[in-house]
Amino acid sequence: MNTSTAYFMGVDLGSTTAKTVILDDNAKVLSACIVQMGAVSQRGMEQAVESALESAGIGKQDLSYIIGTGYGRRLVQGVGRTFTEITCHARGVAAMFPEAELVIDIGGQDSKVIALDGQGLVDNFAMNDRCASGTGRFYEVLARALECDIAEVGALAMQGSKDLEVSSMCATFAETEIISLLAEGRNPADVAASVHSAIAQRALGLVAQVGKRSTIIMTGGVAKNPAAVHFLEKALKQKIQVPKDPQIMGAYGAALLALELSTGRQITEYDTAKIETLEKKVEAAFQPKNRSLPDCMKCTS
Repeated sequence: MNTSTAYFMGVDLGSTTAKTVILDDNAKVLSACIVQMGAVSQRGMEQAVESALESAGIGKQDLSYIIGTGYGRRLVQGVGRTFTEITCHARGVAAMFPEAELVIDIGGQDSKVIALDGQGLVDNFAMNDRCASGTGRFYEVLARALECDIAEVGALAMQGSKDLEVSSMCATFAETEIISLLAEGRNPADVAASVHSAIAQRALGLVAQVGKRSTIIMTGGVAKNPAAVHFLEKALKQKIQVPKDPQIMGAYGAALLALELSTGRQITEYDTAKIETLEKKVEAAFQPKNRSLPDCMKCTS
């Protein structure tokens, strides 16, 4: 039985999943929960919170502090404050992998590359939140075109041996190109492998914006796809480490920040003033952008 008298929760409400992590006052993970949703969902978030509390054997009234993060962080109820997912992924990865220098996070609707400094704080970052290229959504398009389950598409890609030309990285048009390749009699495994390879090459653009580093950690749901990791390693010519549960790293980082902010303790030492300054910078980058048709056409032209 846990004897902790203080509990801290991180809630990561993403575009397609809700994740929660509960820590005790020794920073031990008591429970973690992931709820799959169709879109940003308050009900999905509530289910994730309820399941995590039940698994930890505590009630919501027992929580000392809650921090919300993720795409829908402003919808999380009862929080002490919110942080962007970039800050929280960096915090979670730095605590679990102190040697980490670069984080590649690929979620359902966006992808991010985060460079870490010597304290494990955000040193630089780049993100693609303007289109589905290289995100979980793109892999869903691939699975639908190949008529297989999303959980099977990675294993299929690992069987491919030929590198086919895949020119379109737009989720709107890529499905048509994939279907055309299949209509030509191309091996589905080769098609899957070629698309994974093309996505990995696209991810290199984000890495180039922040600079390649030595120790790379991959987070987000796509990190559970073995082919996505394999082809990204091939493109980077470098090994990538994947946490046991890569989807909860943002919620884990949020829970750590909840513990640290409310108690004044630090699980790993870092400059608290710098993390606040960096958070303002990241928040500014997350301001709504004009996702107009002309912008989309520039990408595909």
